[in-house]
Parts: sequence; C-alpha cells; structure tokens
Amino acid sequence: MGWAIHLHLVAAIAWIGGAFFMFLLGVSLRKKEDQDAVYPRIGPIYGYFETGALIILLYSGYIMISNNGLLSILFSNVTNEVIDALRIKLYLVAIIFVLTVIHMVISMMTLHKTKTPLQKLFSKGSSMGIFLLNLVVLHYAMVLRDIL
Repeated sequence: MGWAIHLHLVAAIAWIGGAFFMFLLGVSLRKKEDQDAVYPRIGPIYGYFETGALIILLYSGYIMISNNGLLSILFSNVTNEVIDALRIKLYLVAIIFVLTVIHMVISMMTLHKTKTPLQKLFSKGSSMGIFLLNLVVLHYAMVLRDIL
C-alpha cells in the first residue's frame, strides 16, 4: 500500500474534517444574515478544497484496490468479509459523489443569489446526506482496517 494509504488517510481527514466544520458552522449560524455573510466567502474555498480531497480519495482508493489485486474480484461473484465491506463502502462513496455533484452545482449556481425552495431542499438535503454517509463510510473503513 505504501504512499497510497497515507495519502488516502490525509485526504479522508480533510474531507471528513471539513464536513464536520461546515456542519458545526451551519448549526451555529442560525441567523440568515450570518449565513449570508459567511457562506459566500468560505463556500467556494471549501468547495475547491473538498473537491481536491475527493479527487485524492478516489485516486488513492483506486490505486490501493488495484495494487492489491481486488479490482477484478470486486466485479465477480466472490463474497467474503473484506470484499463485501469494500463493496458497501464503494457503493456509499458513489452515492456521496453524486450528492457532492448535486450540492456543488446548486451552490455554484446560487452563490450570490437567493435559492429557490427546491434548491434549498436539494442543497441542504445533499449536504446532510454527504455528512451522514461520511460517517458510515468511515465505519466501513474501520471495519476493513480491523479485518486486514
């Protein structure tokens, strides 16, 4: 695994740590005026930072799967504790990726505009989904680490 696991861990810390920060920020900024003052300034910076972390996570995860000969096994009928946990983790990562794209598109479209109720629903819903699924992915990462 070498460098890939280290890169993966640093990117995971950045990704999940950033999600925790933004979640706490969202909870603590209850007034609309406060949110309007903060989010347009830190949102784009956070978005680029998190996009970089996600790209590193996807790349380093692929490298680790490929280097350990698991790529072909993932798409086979083989089942065992490691492969099943890895498949679940990857399904969740795919959902997180889609939610991230939805959230970023809405955020970029409405950066200096007022969101429609539907945009608010999808933006906040995708953000909460990303946050919660991150915790589940973290759980499966720990399960895999325990097994290995």
